[in-house]
Amino acid sequence: MTKIPCAIIGSGNIGCDLMFKVLKTSQALELVAMVGIDPHSDGLERARKMGVAATSGGLSAFLEMPEFDRVRIIFDATSAKAHMAHNEVLKTHLDKTLIDLTPAAIGPYTVPVVNMGDTLNAQNVNMVTCGGQATIPIVAAVSRVAEVYYAEIVASIASKSAGPGTRANIDEFTQTTARAIESIGGAGRGKAIIVLNPADPPLLMRDTVYTFSRTVDEEKIARSIDEMVAAVQEYVPGYRLKQKVQFERFGSNNKQKIPGYGEFEGIKTSVFLEVEGAAHYLPAYAGNLDIMTSAALGTAEKIAELKYSEGVR
Repeated sequence: MTKIPCAIIGSGNIGCDLMFKVLKTSQALELVAMVGIDPHSDGLERARKMGVAATSGGLSAFLEMPEFDRVRIIFDATSAKAHMAHNEVLKTHLDKTLIDLTPAAIGPYTVPVVNMGDTLNAQNVNMVTCGGQATIPIVAAVSRVAEVYYAEIVASIASKSAGPGTRANIDEFTQTTARAIESIGGAGRGKAIIVLNPADPPLLMRDTVYTFSRTVDEEKIARSIDEMVAAVQEYVPGYRLKQKVQFERFGSNNKQKIPGYGEFEGIKTSVFLEVEGAAHYLPAYAGNLDIMTSAALGTAEKIAELKYSEGVR
C-alpha cells in the first residue's frame, strides 16, 4: 500500500506524540508537514530534524507550502476554538479529511472500537476527548447487553500531562464527553468529570466509569467489558482494568436516586481503569495523550486504506 501524505497542525504535546507515532509505527501514512505558531516550538524543531517540513506561520503559511497540495489527511491537535477557524478554511478542500483531536466536535464523534465504520466518509472526524476514548468503550460494552439509563465517568490525569490546550478546553471536555457517552456509548443520560492530579511523581491516567442499567446477568456485563478492554488494547497496550468489575443491585425497596434524573431499579456497574502511555514521545504517565493519539492514528490509517489508497477523492 502506498503511504498517504498527512500533516499535523499543532506542535504541542499531542502533536509531537502523534508525529512520533506516524513516523515510527505507521505503514499507511507519510508525515510531510508539521504546522505550529511558535517559532521556538520544540515540536517544530524536532520535525525539521526528522526531515518533516515545518512552519511556525500557522494554517495560512501551510496553505502556501507545496506539501499542502499533497496532503490528504490533516490532524488538528490545537484547541477547540482554533479548530473551528481551521475547519472554516479547510472544509472547501474536499480532497482532504480532517482528524479533529480537540473537543470542538464539528464532525461526528469517533471511538475506533465502537463506531469507526460509521464515520469514515465524513470530511471532519472528531476524536471526542482523551477521557471519552478511555471510557466510552466501557459504557458501550454495558449498553450492548443491557439498557443503560445513566453513565458517569471521572477521568484523572497527571497535571504535567495537561498542556495549555487541555487546560483551555475543560468546559468543552466535559460537555463533549457527556454528549458522546450518550450518542456513542448508548447511555440515556451521561456526565463527565476531569481531574488534574498534581501528584509528584506524576500518576498514570485513571478512569472510573459508573453505569446504571437494566437488570441482567452480571457475568454477561463483565464478559462484555473484558472483550471491550481486549479490543482497546490492540491499539493501546497500556489500557487495563485495575480490578474486577463491581456490581450493586437496586430493587423496588432500595431504588437508586440520581439527582436531576429520578429513581431507578437495576444494576450499578463500577469499572476502574488505568491507561499507561507507550512513551513514544512523552512519559508513560501521559496515557491520556497516548490513547487520544493512538485512536486518531488508527482512524486515519483506516481512512487512508478505504478512502485514499485507490486514488478515491
